[in-house]
Amino acid sequence: MSGFQRVLLLGTGPASIQMAVTLKQEFSCTVGIAGRESVRSQSFYEAVRQSDGFIGASIQNEKHRPLAGECFVDQVFQGYEAIEGEWDTLIFAVTTDAYIDVLKQMKDNFIKQVKCMILVSPTFGSNLLVSHYVRQLHADTEVISFSTYLGDTRWMNDQPSNHVITTGVKKKVYIGSTSTPSEHVGRLCRMYERLGIVLEVLPSALEAETRNISLYVHPPLFMNDFSLDAIFGVSDTRKYVYKIYPEGPVTQYLIRDMRTQWNEMMTITDRLRIQGVNLLQFMTDDNYPVRMESLSRHDIENFNQLQDIHQEYLLYIRYTSLLIDPFSEPNPEGKYFDFSAVPFRKMFVNQDGALDIPRMPKEDYYRIKIIQGIARYLQVSCPTIDSFIATYEAKIQEIARAHPDQHLSNAFVVQSFYEDIRMICTGLANTEV
Repeated sequence: MSGFQRVLLLGTGPASIQMAVTLKQEFSCTVGIAGRESVRSQSFYEAVRQSDGFIGASIQNEKHRPLAGECFVDQVFQGYEAIEGEWDTLIFAVTTDAYIDVLKQMKDNFIKQVKCMILVSPTFGSNLLVSHYVRQLHADTEVISFSTYLGDTRWMNDQPSNHVITTGVKKKVYIGSTSTPSEHVGRLCRMYERLGIVLEVLPSALEAETRNISLYVHPPLFMNDFSLDAIFGVSDTRKYVYKIYPEGPVTQYLIRDMRTQWNEMMTITDRLRIQGVNLLQFMTDDNYPVRMESLSRHDIENFNQLQDIHQEYLLYIRYTSLLIDPFSEPNPEGKYFDFSAVPFRKMFVNQDGALDIPRMPKEDYYRIKIIQGIARYLQVSCPTIDSFIATYEAKIQEIARAHPDQHLSNAFVVQSFYEDIRMICTGLANTEV
C-alpha cells in the first residue's frame, strides 16, 4: 500500500479537523482520527458521534477559501490502543512532548506496517526522536517534519466539537524528510500549492525543524519574571505577550536575551552543519511583515553581519512596528488594529480538576529543555537558555509549594526529559554529525 490511501490523524484538536478536511479534498482517501480519552476530548467524540462522522472547516478570510470544506470521517478511535486496521500514513497533530507516549500506546506490529509518519508541528529534534523509536522496532518508515502548522485554527464556538475555523494561514512553511527524494513530500507540496502556501523542501528534517519561530521568541517572551507573574500571579490587571513594558514584557533586556539565545541556537546549528536562520528576515519575511518605512531591506538582509547592539536595535524596532497591524485600515480616529493585544493566559483548573499551566509556556519548557540537551551533547555553551530554564523551573516549584493542598498537573514537576534527549542524541550520533 502506498501513502495517502488510508490516513490516520493522531490528536483531537482543531488542527486534526482542518487536516482531515484538506486531506479528503486532496487525496479522496480514507481518513480516521484517533485520540486519547480525557474529559476534554469527550466533547469532541460526542459531537462527531452525533453527526455520524460529519466534520467541517470554515474560514475567517475569503482569500483562504481552499481550506474550507466538509467531509465524513471514516473511523474514530477513542484511545490509541483501540486503533484497528491498516493505515499507511500517520499524521501527528498532538503536542511535541507527546510523540513517544502516543507511539507507546500502539501495538508494535501496527507501527511496523505504517509507511509514512508526518509531524505537523514538531520541535527541534522531534524527527530524530520518532525515527529512533520506529527504527528500534525494525520498521522501515519515512518520517516527515513540517516546520510548523499551516495556520491558526480554532474551535468554531470555543468548545471542542466537529467544526473548526481557520483564522490565519502562513505564507510559507518548510518541510524535510528522512527519505530523499520523497514521493510523499512531492504530493504534500502540490497540496500546499493548491492551498496557496509556499512549501519549501529543505535537505533534512532537522533543518526544517529549525524554521519554527516559537523556538526563537517564546523562551524570551515567556520565561522572564514579568511574564511568569502575569501567568501565575493573582493580579487582575491584564498583561500582553507582545507589548512594550509595562503593558507587556518587551524591554531592551528581553531583546538582548532574544538575540543571545538566537546566537546560541546558531552555534548549535553550525555545529550540526545545517543552515541557520537570519532572525530578522525570518521574522519579517516568513512570519509577520513590517512596513519598509520601519525596517529597510538592507538591514533585514544583512542582519547577521551587524554588531550586537545594532541587531538589538532592529529587533526592538520590529516589535514596536507591530504593536499595531501596519497594514490594517485606520478608523476615523486614526487608530490601527491593535495587533499586539494578545493577553497572557493564566494558570487554570483543567477539566480533570487539576491546577494546570497554559500551553505557552508549558510546551515551550519541553522544547527548550530538548535544545539544552542537544547543546550539552554537542558541548555548546548556552547560558541564556540555561537562565530561561532556571527562571521557569524556580517559578513552577514556587507555585507548587504555595498550593500544597491542591491537585496539580504534571506540568508543575521539574523534568529532565532524559529519555527523549538520549534518543535524539543517539540519532545525531548515527548521522555522524
